[in-house]
Amino acid sequence: MESIRQRRTIRKYQDKPIPAQLMEQLLATACRASTMGGMQLYSIVITHDAGMKERLAPLHFNQPMVREAAAVLTFCADFNRATHWCEINKAAPGYDNFESFFNASIDALLVAQTFCTAAEDAGLGICYLGTTTYEPGKIIDLLRLPRLVFPVATVTVGYPAEHPAQPDRLPLDGIVHGETYHDYTDDDIKRIYAYRESLEENKEFVRINNKETLAQVFTDCRYTRADNEAFSKKLLDALRRQGFI
Repeated sequence: MESIRQRRTIRKYQDKPIPAQLMEQLLATACRASTMGGMQLYSIVITHDAGMKERLAPLHFNQPMVREAAAVLTFCADFNRATHWCEINKAAPGYDNFESFFNASIDALLVAQTFCTAAEDAGLGICYLGTTTYEPGKIIDLLRLPRLVFPVATVTVGYPAEHPAQPDRLPLDGIVHGETYHDYTDDDIKRIYAYRESLEENKEFVRINNKETLAQVFTDCRYTRADNEAFSKKLLDALRRQGFI
């Protein structure tokens, strides 16, 4: 438990491959994750090749860890395999819908998190990329994902070449709700975010972006309405193309 509490995101890696046996062990451990109905509604595409990483990097906004990590893992919601299994066994699959995509996405994220925990426990570093669903169509093309397969998360993994400070986290009492959800008052929100807003690096973040508050950096610079709506359109278009809506 303590190793999980001490975890940190690693964005710089040594030029050192992960032994094949270790990677296989990590993947086998990850695939013990919980899954809906025991169906394992996910697939994992591993990118080791430098040329493929070079092609994948622009689809993740050219974040340097995509090129520098020993491996890049794309975790996919996958109902292609289960559908094929049903079809050759005289069963009529009904998995070309959004409910099935949602269930398979949960499966994929559970196995992704389990892989990350196992990898860190083995002395590796990981970085979760939140960009996978920004250009899903291009990732689908590059990784040759068939119908009913959709990329939902990407993780870079390798031997750490840094030991960065841990990022802050909101206080537990601002996240955990007893029995039912208790909505927040203005004072609750101020208290929950007070420490984050007090950090010097976040104050600098506000200053260099010429904003008044840290919240404005998120809404006006990092995750804007225009970007969210544009990425939403790409996401929905790709979901239609892959047969989930």
